[in-house]
Amino acid sequence: MLSALRRSSGALSKSALRTLSSPAPSTSSSLLLPTTSTSSHPALTRTYATEIWKSSKPAASQTSALARSQELYKTYKPITPGIRHLRRPLLPHLYPGRPLRLLTIAKRKHGGRNNSGKITVRHRGGGHRQRIRIIDYKRMEPGLHEVVRIEYDPNRSAHIALLYNKDAKEGVAKWSYIIATEGLRAGDTVQSFRQGIPKGFIPGFDSDALTSSALASASEGDAGVAQAELDANKAAEASAQSLALGLLRSLTLKPGNVLPLRLIPSGTVINTISLKPDGPGILVRSAGTFGQVVGYEEGSKYVSVRLQSGEVRKVLKDCAATIGKVSNPLWKNRNLGKAGRKRWLGIRPSVRGMAMNANDHPHGGGRGKSKSNKHPVSIWGWGTKGTRTRKPGPKGPKNSNKMVIRERPRGKEKRGLA
Repeated sequence: MLSALRRSSGALSKSALRTLSSPAPSTSSSLLLPTTSTSSHPALTRTYATEIWKSSKPAASQTSALARSQELYKTYKPITPGIRHLRRPLLPHLYPGRPLRLLTIAKRKHGGRNNSGKITVRHRGGGHRQRIRIIDYKRMEPGLHEVVRIEYDPNRSAHIALLYNKDAKEGVAKWSYIIATEGLRAGDTVQSFRQGIPKGFIPGFDSDALTSSALASASEGDAGVAQAELDANKAAEASAQSLALGLLRSLTLKPGNVLPLRLIPSGTVINTISLKPDGPGILVRSAGTFGQVVGYEEGSKYVSVRLQSGEVRKVLKDCAATIGKVSNPLWKNRNLGKAGRKRWLGIRPSVRGMAMNANDHPHGGGRGKSKSNKHPVSIWGWGTKGTRTRKPGPKGPKNSNKMVIRERPRGKEKRGLA
């Protein structure tokens, strides 16, 4: 009994001496910093969470993406349900005021009904009062036009630009609206070359003089001039033509300018394409859309143009198009946030066919959610969800559309599975 007590008292005294000989750690460092071991084995104590997030940095791509999304769209603090999911593109360059009254006409709404009062277009009705902006789709007036401002248009997804004609003569309108090209801002100048390149437009080059020199060289060749001189003349003419073409492209291929398709090089992005030499631009006018000149055919009067849908079709060389992409490409990523904003735009609700009565829709009627084991069809009975009801283009009836070279991709081809 006495020996056991002596052994325990000896162990306690040794441990007390060991603790007294070791230096006492400071309370502040022991609370904030983790303990480290001088042995070869790593310390088993984990670091604090504060130390982990202080040392870690997010990836540069993540931060740039977050910054870009905040700069492109405006979101709101969700103090009401209607603005919780509201997302609008940031457009500081838009003019906040009203349009030019002279270039607008009243828009009389009919709620999607015809002259007999029957609904011919569903989901239309109501909405805010609007005025129609008169857009110049032809761009026939030559000369410099100054962009006064970029405006919002409730009748389309793209923005419009107000132009002032500096060279307007008597009887010619000084003001006009056009579809704004992406990157066009107030103070820029645009020009229309639809009626041809004006004389003296390129400094030091005259197309008439070039043609007369070519004719003169041809007549000399018939008279018996040496072959070397003819080759030299042809080489000089070719170099002059290539130089003139390069100068012409550098001066005319600017966003917002209008050119005939024969003067637009292959690969150029275009919009507002006309299908008649003197007709208005009717293709590729929606927000963010663009077409592209694919190529020219030797000895043909057509140009191959790829449209936004992917369709490649032939267009006459004398038809005109605008250089660049249509403005407001962020329009498709907007979020209205609530149903009331749809009503402000004049769009009424869309009701599902299964929720209707049997006399209103082929999917209507029945007890519960039943479609009666039918294929999905529209309210008029033809197949929906991709069912082909016609065959346009080369696959369709003979001479149905001779201008289409390649149809737009559909189904598996559109999804990249074909």
